[in-house]
Amino acid sequence: MDRKELLRRIVLNAICDDYENIDQVILRDARDTAEKLDLTIERTDVVEALKGLIDDGLAKAYLLSPSKPWVTELAGMPSVEVPEEYFKTYFYISKKGMDLHLSDDSWWPFEDREE
Repeated sequence: MDRKELLRRIVLNAICDDYENIDQVILRDARDTAEKLDLTIERTDVVEALKGLIDDGLAKAYLLSPSKPWVTELAGMPSVEVPEEYFKTYFYISKKGMDLHLSDDSWWPFEDREE
């Protein structure tokens, strides 16, 4: 598996169980996983991976709010090049992404298949 696909899988893994924000969770989790593989991940790598995952229908972007509507699905990849001051943009795995995620864990480079 090439670096680009490995990064996509790492990011997909980071968003597979909850809505996650890049700067709150995704970047930290992706860096922690990549570090164990002697890889370096920058924020731009995460943004690019998310864009590809969304383009391929494996993830979706959302705005989360403390008031109604609580969750608003966004069409495509939002502009997230700059970290948000107030976290509102989140990402979550799609059904297609979950099917892929559950269908093959052979890419997971650790013995414990879960982190």
